[in-house]
Amino acid sequence: MPQPEQLPRNHDMYPTARSRRARLWRLKLWLQFTGWLQYLITTSVAIVFLVVSAAGWLIGTWQPLLFWLPLAIGLLLLAAAIFDVITVKWGVRPTEPLPQRRDDLDTFDLIRARRSCHSFQSRDLTATDGAELMQAVNEYTRHDRLIGAGPIRLEYVAAPLTIWPGVGAHEFLVAIAPHDYDRLALVDVGRSLQKVVLQATRMGAGTCWIGPGADQSSVVKHLGNRFDPEKDHVVCVCAVGYRSRFTPLSVRAMERVMHRRLPLKSLFFSDPHCEVPLAVDVAPLSSFGRCYEVCQWSPSSYNAQTTRCAAVTELVGGEHKVVRFDFHTTTTSRFYAPVALGIWCANWETGCDTLGIPGNFAVLPADARGVGDVPELPHYDMSWIADPEK
Repeated sequence: MPQPEQLPRNHDMYPTARSRRARLWRLKLWLQFTGWLQYLITTSVAIVFLVVSAAGWLIGTWQPLLFWLPLAIGLLLLAAAIFDVITVKWGVRPTEPLPQRRDDLDTFDLIRARRSCHSFQSRDLTATDGAELMQAVNEYTRHDRLIGAGPIRLEYVAAPLTIWPGVGAHEFLVAIAPHDYDRLALVDVGRSLQKVVLQATRMGAGTCWIGPGADQSSVVKHLGNRFDPEKDHVVCVCAVGYRSRFTPLSVRAMERVMHRRLPLKSLFFSDPHCEVPLAVDVAPLSSFGRCYEVCQWSPSSYNAQTTRCAAVTELVGGEHKVVRFDFHTTTTSRFYAPVALGIWCANWETGCDTLGIPGNFAVLPADARGVGDVPELPHYDMSWIADPEK
């Protein structure tokens, strides 16, 4: 054992860069899961502008760009942060009305209208909406509605789970797959839960997919005896409720940044290696209309858009026919990529059903797909096979 004077420099008396980063990370998580981080972000930016203004005053510079403008922006941001804390964090705000149903929207407009909700009203779902939601849960998690053989569940939890970045959420659907890794079960989680999300959108309710932003210990605690650690795996949670007009400024800014998508030419391809963009506006591919668009706007973890699709056509009687669409993932993510792919499958399938284009999902071996060496990425997961006989 070394003598005191021989202790290495990375002893607790001399914290290393790694230990300092670990402490900062723990502080960030604490602020995040106690619900203060979104307000601290706005406050920190406000302080920066006020410091710039103070510096301009100290050096005697009264120019608008060095004093008055930073001062005005800093004070406005500080006022916004205080307003957000009072109305959102402390809940001092008027009662908000129930949202209207969206029965007037067609399927494609409904999918496009759905956006992540990051601030919820304090009221619970009405009894009617709650019953409709659970009816959709029971419908879309039935064994005969799944692609894979592994059972999945969507458990309803009414509790203030520890999540980020949503505020005010107190009703959730917790997606549970088998403990042993089952990729198809994860695809089914994304596909089934997305269909429930679309039904919630039809009801007028807001939803928010939460993966890395959910504290697993909090989720497991509130599941109680509905979770068996030896048999179950919590994949993600989905907050559900009524959207609030009171949303922290930093969260509104984040929503604007996240509400962007790659162009169709970066998502749909005409070759199995996903290199040649697909001509989606040329027959027979154009018959799928807005199915491409609703896949393009599918949610994914960190908005990473890790799903790609390759179309397969063949010449029949001098006319090109669509045979199938192969769905791939572009990362080695074992959990969030297949869930995101499942969301794509739900939107694609829903769009095809709306257009009256029959088909079904299946996992095809490499020889059935007519490919030789199978690359690691893009990783093939499954195909939507056209069924012209129906």
